[in-house]
Amino acid sequence: MTPVVAGAPRIVLGVSGGIAAYKSASLVRELVQAGADVTVVPTDSALKFVGRPTWEALSRNPVAVELFDDVASVRHVALGQNADLIVVAPATAHTIASLAAGLAGDLLGTTILASSAPLLLAPAMHTEMWNHPSVRANLDTLVSRGALVVGPESGELTGGDVGVGRMAEPETIAQAALALLVPQTLAGKTVVVSAGGTREPLDPVRFLGNRSTGEMGVQIARAAHARGAEVILVAANLEVAAPAGIRQIPAPTVSIMREVMLENARGADIVILAAAVADWVPQEPSSKKLTKSEMGDTFAPTFVRAPDIAAELGTLKPKGQLLVGFSAETEEDPETREKIARTKLKAKNLDVVALNWVGDTLGFGDVETIVTLLHSASPQSRSVTGNKHSVAGQLLDALLDR
Repeated sequence: MTPVVAGAPRIVLGVSGGIAAYKSASLVRELVQAGADVTVVPTDSALKFVGRPTWEALSRNPVAVELFDDVASVRHVALGQNADLIVVAPATAHTIASLAAGLAGDLLGTTILASSAPLLLAPAMHTEMWNHPSVRANLDTLVSRGALVVGPESGELTGGDVGVGRMAEPETIAQAALALLVPQTLAGKTVVVSAGGTREPLDPVRFLGNRSTGEMGVQIARAAHARGAEVILVAANLEVAAPAGIRQIPAPTVSIMREVMLENARGADIVILAAAVADWVPQEPSSKKLTKSEMGDTFAPTFVRAPDIAAELGTLKPKGQLLVGFSAETEEDPETREKIARTKLKAKNLDVVALNWVGDTLGFGDVETIVTLLHSASPQSRSVTGNKHSVAGQLLDALLDR
């Protein structure tokens, strides 16, 4: 059964001694960026490939290796008891054999034996080892006990060999891990998310833009993907990394954003408009860089109103589609902010508006945030709070509750 984890999921990442351990550093980063609390448990052999400071820096948690580290907290048992998920990547032939035999000779072994959390293995070894009957029998034993396996893949191995045995890519392992922690409530659904801020050119080197980094939209896309949806991320000048495994379509300006959104929203079950889109665009951008002498002491370009993508999608919204807009407001009075957002909700024919308070030090980037959800079918509102990864998950769950 897939566990439903509230808050930051606690993942123990076991790293065994194979050259693929270097790739697990990227796996830690993927999991942490997804909002997980990651504790790395490397074997002695793993530390010969990647050192303890690297694991601690990436996971932001202390790393214990020995059974007798931190005995007072019974760490060799507590790690497993508190874990929501245990991932072993790479899982070498030796580690697989040890786990199949139920050995508890190191911290990783005791952690796994002391845990009832799901176990995800990412094998990595040479092809001959992968094909050996003992390895396959040991893996079959672990699978029969409920362990899940991702990979291995075929590709280049250590020493120039090529074949099956290459550890799955960190992004693939991370996706498999997160899918085990989140109920697949959006399986079979298509979700289109816009993210980032549009930039409207004044000339080839200058633009009219905004302070959106794309963090909120990217986290919504990540959360929807983790819940099993097919996600299309319409990206306007993202300043954060987009999740792996998600189709991304660049849309740097409002005109391109409109074209892409109209094309992709048609067949979507849920459309979430998290991008900050320009309300005004230069009427006649210069084809060459404007000089100070040309602009004079004042610069007053003519701006024209940009197309209202949310309103257009609201007019074209097919039956059964859930259309969600964002309303970023600077008004200090919460009642005034909500009144503005409810006006947008009705005028644009949206189903839900996510209202957030923004300003010089509020709302932009990876910060704690509060989003108030306003529904067209109800006078009630609902607030969700936390970092943007947490808010994204709460927002999607609230939409599904509706």
